[in-house]
Order: sequence, then C-alpha cells, then structure tokens
Amino acid sequence: MQFLFDTLFRAVDLALIAVALSAVYSLIRFPNVALVQFAVVGAFAGMAMQEQGVPLILAIVISALLVGLVAQLFNRVLFERLLRLDPAIALIGSLALSMLLSAIFLLGFGSAAQRFSVPVAPAIRFLGLRITEMQMISGGLTILILFGFALLLFRTSLGRDMRAVSNNAVLSAATGVNNGKVTSFVVFLSGVLAALGGSMLALRGSVSIDMGTNMLLSVFAAAILGGLGNSFGAVVGAVIIAAAETLVTNVNFGFLVDEDFYFLPASYAPAASFALLIAILLFRPKGILVSEVTRV
Repeated sequence: MQFLFDTLFRAVDLALIAVALSAVYSLIRFPNVALVQFAVVGAFAGMAMQEQGVPLILAIVISALLVGLVAQLFNRVLFERLLRLDPAIALIGSLALSMLLSAIFLLGFGSAAQRFSVPVAPAIRFLGLRITEMQMISGGLTILILFGFALLLFRTSLGRDMRAVSNNAVLSAATGVNNGKVTSFVVFLSGVLAALGGSMLALRGSVSIDMGTNMLLSVFAAAILGGLGNSFGAVVGAVIIAAAETLVTNVNFGFLVDEDFYFLPASYAPAASFALLIAILLFRPKGILVSEVTRV
C-alpha cells in the first residue's frame, strides 16, 4: 500500500507537466524544455503573491494565467522564429531559456527551498499509510485539472479543433480551422498546466530553484514513454515512470552486498526511469499509446 501511495504521488508530480509538454509537441513538433522551468516560475510567483496578501487559491490561479501568457510571449518572440530555422535549434533555445529563468529566480529568491504558507496538520493514518491533508488536496486538485483538460479536449469544439490540427494541420486549415489561434491557445494552456503542476508541488512540500532541473529527465521520460504528442499517454507514462523510480528506491539490495539493509539513494531514481524507457522503446519506438497507423 505504501508503494502504491508513493507511486501515485510521484505520478501526480510528473503528470501535469508531462501533459503540457505533450500537448505542445502535438502541434509544434518540438519538445519545449522550458516548460519544466515554467512549473518553477508558477510556484514561486504564487508564493510571492501570497506573501503580498493574495489568498492562496487566487494566487495559484493568477500565477498560472501569468505563466500561460509568458509561454505565449516566448513562443511568439523566440520559438516561432527558431522553428523556421530548425526544430533542433528551437530545442537548444528552449534549454537556454530554461537556464536563464533559473538564473533570474536564483538572484531574486535565492537557493533556499520555499513553500506556500499553509496550515500544518498531523498526518492521517489510513490502512497503514501516513497521508497529510495537503497531499490529499493537491492530489485531488491535480486529478480535477486533468479531468477538466479531458473535457476540453473531447467535449468542446475547441478541443475538436485542437485534435484536428494535431492530426493534420493542412487538412484542418482547409476545413476552416484557424491553426494559428489553436496553436496559440495550446501554448497558453501548456504554460497554465505547467504552472499548476509546480504549485501543486509547492502545496505539499518545499520547492527550490533547481526543481525544474531535477524533474526534467523524469518528465521527458514520461512524455516520451506515453507517446510524445499524446497528452493522456503522458499520464500513463508518468504512472509507469513513477512506479520505476519508487521501486528502485524502496527495494532492499542488501543481499547483493552482504548487508542486512542497503537502499539506493533518491538520486538513482532518474536512472531507473531511463532504463525502463530504453527497454520499452526497443519494442515500441513511438511510445506505448501511439498508433502505428499513418494518417493521410
């Protein structure tokens, strides 16, 4: 039960950012590394607004909307120009932007970990597990956000346009879809989702400037494993990567080194996720949930 619980909350950590990464890739066809850093921007912007007296929920919502606008701005000013040259150049540009944002926030907030000001309550014991109130709240909010994204994607005309542009941009434009507006909205939405993912992390624990760097490999592994461009495949990928990372840090390897107890440190978790990623992609190069049918 504890393993399942730890896996669930590690998957929650990765899911929103991985979904944002896949949603953007489905339209623009380049993996925007800066989205992981946008999660940090969202968390720190929300905490800064709360310190100025803004109510917690309102601070989280405003910070997410601001990060969405920032994502749109950088896409318009930077990434659209770089993509005209080469997607690889755009990828390098997104990495440079991520490092620049990290340096700016390091100067502004310092290297110390920070968190939202929330009431501290003792952990609740349930079926042998220790669960905090903030874990339940942040986990529940993440599930609601993903459910809302699913409704948008599959139950609205905008979601239909998003899927049309993702499948065949030329055909969607020929049928009257404004590809530019749809892409702009998805870029905005990806920034919102990434910022909300960072805020959910800050609700139940402390975050620091290097959070984006630490999560980068795991988020990319989840998005690629689920099928880069498949938003809900990214959720499945997040669960699988979370299970691998949790397993490798919870197994007692003492029998291998002739000791009673020997557990690998948490720094080994990304290695486990990438080992699993390589193993699965040998058999499913396009990811688990990407159809092999070529769309015409």
